[in-house]
Amino acid sequence: MIQYIIAGLVLGSVYAISASTLALTYKATGVLNFAFGALAYLVARFYYYLHTQHNWGIVEASLFAIVVAAPIMGFVLWAILFRTLRLASPLIKVVATIGLSVAIPALAAIIFGNSVILSAPGLSPQPVRVFDVFGTGVSLDQIFVLGFVAVLSGVGYIVFKFSDVGLRVRALVDSPALMSLSGSSPGIVSAGVWMATTMLAGLVGVLVAPVIGLDSTDYTSLVIAAFAAVVVAQLSNVGIAGLAGIVLGVANGIAVRYLPPSSTLTPAITSSIPFGVMVIALLYFQWRNKLSFASVTSGALDRAIRPAATTAALGTAERTEQSDDKRVDPTTRRSSSSGTNRRLVGTGIIMAVVLLLPVVLGGLWVGVVADGFCFGIAFLSYTLVTGEGGMIWLCEITFAGMGAAFSAYLAGTDHWPILLAIVVSALVVAPVGLLIGLVTVRMGDLYVALITLSFGFLMDTLLFTQNVFLNFDSGVAITRPGFIAGNRAFSYFVLAVFVVLALFIANLRRSTVGMGFHGIRSSETASRTMGLPLVWMKVLLAGFAAFVAAIGGGLLALYAGVSLPPAYATLGGLVWLAVVVTLGVRSTMGALLAGLAFTVMPTVFQIYLPSSLAEVPTVLFGLGAVMVARNPEGVVSVYARQLLSLLGKLVDRDHYRAPAVAATNSVTLIETTELIKGEGTPKHGLNGGDSGASQQVVFGKGVAASETDVQ
Repeated sequence: MIQYIIAGLVLGSVYAISASTLALTYKATGVLNFAFGALAYLVARFYYYLHTQHNWGIVEASLFAIVVAAPIMGFVLWAILFRTLRLASPLIKVVATIGLSVAIPALAAIIFGNSVILSAPGLSPQPVRVFDVFGTGVSLDQIFVLGFVAVLSGVGYIVFKFSDVGLRVRALVDSPALMSLSGSSPGIVSAGVWMATTMLAGLVGVLVAPVIGLDSTDYTSLVIAAFAAVVVAQLSNVGIAGLAGIVLGVANGIAVRYLPPSSTLTPAITSSIPFGVMVIALLYFQWRNKLSFASVTSGALDRAIRPAATTAALGTAERTEQSDDKRVDPTTRRSSSSGTNRRLVGTGIIMAVVLLLPVVLGGLWVGVVADGFCFGIAFLSYTLVTGEGGMIWLCEITFAGMGAAFSAYLAGTDHWPILLAIVVSALVVAPVGLLIGLVTVRMGDLYVALITLSFGFLMDTLLFTQNVFLNFDSGVAITRPGFIAGNRAFSYFVLAVFVVLALFIANLRRSTVGMGFHGIRSSETASRTMGLPLVWMKVLLAGFAAFVAAIGGGLLALYAGVSLPPAYATLGGLVWLAVVVTLGVRSTMGALLAGLAFTVMPTVFQIYLPSSLAEVPTVLFGLGAVMVARNPEGVVSVYARQLLSLLGKLVDRDHYRAPAVAATNSVTLIETTELIKGEGTPKHGLNGGDSGASQQVVFGKGVAASETDVQ
């Protein structure tokens, strides 16, 4: 029993360091860092590069990787990204850090190579010494882990309770505005927090390398499991997060002791413990009304005096719905109408090009395009739940996997017609989405992201590991109907399904319900005041998004000819989200182009470029999601808007010059007034805009202009 407790303490210590660091980061900066595992992996891989590949000593390599390189990386990320996220919406924060978690491992593979490293050294000399503790062998690497958690707990408590550094961090948490008035720089303290937490991430990465090897997926899974301790600590209680992490690790060790080692369910149950705890904790806190929805930077003063750089970054991102804002002048109606017509023309041109692709392409590329169309349908679920509903769901890939698995089971085992099986499976998955939506709809955005992420991991370990779906890791084979047996016919069939779903979404946007969703994205408080049924609207949208994802998953399996559940792992869904956000999460055309990019770009790199650059598309997708902090509309919407604005200038230049100037002045006045009143709370383009400052673009001289003005 002792050996299982010690093993649990080691795992719990890793959880404790990770969870307490995540809680500290969230408390001080307002960002729950989903890229923590990727950062830990990158530092551990750099340490391996120095120590193993270039024969640096343990002390030199560890100090340079953890104490020098990691803080520098934290400062660079703060300067480029994190300092612009403090006043961002939860959705922007989650998507941006998820983009980092996607881009960093792929970037590491380009820099260091993508060879599989199953065994990596830690901080102890080789061969690792083993000590006898109560008849149980304890390695020096395990002792280092236990020692570091004890030292960091003590030092951290002293520093943050009794030192000037701790006082400044606590002041940053309470109010950066008041802190700046006292003569201290919130930016410097915030940069220091990110440097310190990145260093701790590197320490975690090096400590666990001897246990899990150097696989970025394992690092991300390990840290996401530590989110359970962060949730128990209600995101910001650093001490409880560390203690909960240790308890989780010990519980895992005890479970391993008593579960039958020969059972295939044992690894699934033990790996599901943290996610089960996360779900239970969230439901308990919701039941007791203890979920905290307040932002760490909710003060009106903090928002009113936000840094100019942050304002510029947010302003560019928050003008997507200006045409519907209360400040739009009646003289802009013709411009809005003509803009709509131009958008329709642009959509028609894109669809015409897409329709030609299966005809003009041949061989391999027809199949690649057909696969991209299937992904486009699956990506429409993000357009619905995130683009329309403004909800952060991280389990859409799980619904796609359920649709694929159930469709293959019905078609392969019960001999249903495959197309009917796909529709029925989607109808079975939709109530699951409804249930999760009903449970989470009253939670804050960040909690919704965590509970949907937990659901995805639970399905990965408990459902997708069942042999009825795995078929001894070979998957369940399915066959296309004769009329779509060829890739060209199949691609047009899938495209027709996509068009039907896209038209439904377009009609939904123009309907009364769609206007309700627009109001919810703009301001949930105002929508409640107007009596909109927020709960049921979001729940129904979540159910329909699950239905669409399942349709996409079934068609993906039909294209591949086999349903293989591991292809729909939750971590892969983070890449899906990054791709969709990069191209435009509110655009149906963005979803289609995202699907094509997801299949075409890797194929191009694989065939025409060196293998060392194979991870470049993943890096680009991740960086595209990171750029959502500045352009939440996505690449397609941004460039399309710029092109349409240019066309509008050429056509309507003389007619709209005077109204534009007037509108600019009025918008600037309203924005200034609302900021002084504390009513200028920004909400990013993915969630819409809430008030005066939330839909402006700030140019170099501080002049604000609406999107209508630009047109």
